[in-house]
Amino acid sequence: MLRVTADTNIYISALQFGGQPLRLLELAREEKFVLTTSAAILQEIAEVLRAKFQRSERDVEQAMQHLSHIAETVIPSETVNALTDDPDDNAIIECALAAEANVIVSGDRHLLRLGQFGGIQIMKVADFLEAMIGTAAEKP
Repeated sequence: MLRVTADTNIYISALQFGGQPLRLLELAREEKFVLTTSAAILQEIAEVLRAKFQRSERDVEQAMQHLSHIAETVIPSETVNALTDDPDDNAIIECALAAEANVIVSGDRHLLRLGQFGGIQIMKVADFLEAMIGTAAEKP
């Protein structure tokens, strides 16, 4: 089955604004592919929800529980230094490598600029939904 690692901004966009990032999470919940994450990604999501969006601790806990039900959490075993201009993004690549992901879905320009890493394609959520899911990308 297709294995996908989503960048932090995809999760934040899904939780805060909906749209295509939310559709990605819905498809993962429907087991159309395996969504993967790591403790570092989950920690960053929680921090952003608290700091930038002033979400309560209860809301953050509920979001983390929801994500833990739809995403497989992996433990990265190698350190990557592919992105020196935004080193925090290396955690996404580390997660994808540990998860043996086929695709990284991101809206981050640093990651998207790579195009691929270690055989893992890096693409925007809209492109992923269109290329990998096709007509399922459209919400009924």
